[in-house]
Amino acid sequence: MKAIVQRVAQASVTVGGEQISSIGRGLCVLLGISLEDTQRELEHMVRKILNLRVFEDESGKHWSKSVMDKQYEVLCVSQFTLQCILKGNKPDYHMAMPTEQAESFYNNFLEQLRKAYKPELIKDGKFGAYMQVHIQNDGPVTIELESPAATVDPKQLTKLEKQQQRKEKIRTKVPSESSRERNVPRNKDDPSASSGAEGDVSSEREP
Repeated sequence: MKAIVQRVAQASVTVGGEQISSIGRGLCVLLGISLEDTQRELEHMVRKILNLRVFEDESGKHWSKSVMDKQYEVLCVSQFTLQCILKGNKPDYHMAMPTEQAESFYNNFLEQLRKAYKPELIKDGKFGAYMQVHIQNDGPVTIELESPAATVDPKQLTKLEKQQQRKEKIRTKVPSESSRERNVPRNKDDPSASSGAEGDVSSEREP
């Protein structure tokens, strides 16, 4: 799970020319959910966002207070493009959680935020909609958060992923034909024995 957290003076979300949500001073959070995310990653991100110290205290000391300390608002916007992987110059989003699953996960994220803080201070956009997000960044302060790497439950893996894992295990346990050949002593009279044999094999593997 990835999040871009911005300290804002104000922020709002507009859909189809109509403003559907807005906040004053606080945090605007763009959230990208990956297909490997679980409840563990969700809870980690909720804690990080609410406890991130990006505000000043009463004496003006910077980086001292969280959004909860200051009783400010939080505006969350689902942002699957944060899970993009570039293939050349073309964005690829296969690591983003599929829409139906992601919507339920995102709503759970909002629910956990509201339980941990004050429900009336958590605002959001419209999941899956084409939105215009207006952000008045204060500072500017922009922080990127990423949850620890997920430990995927084997039961949740697809059939193809399981097959790929088995292939990888076989490769690590069983030496390849070329490695077995290298381990077999060659007879000096063997015409195939040459100092360049291994080099020929390795060169064939180059892309």
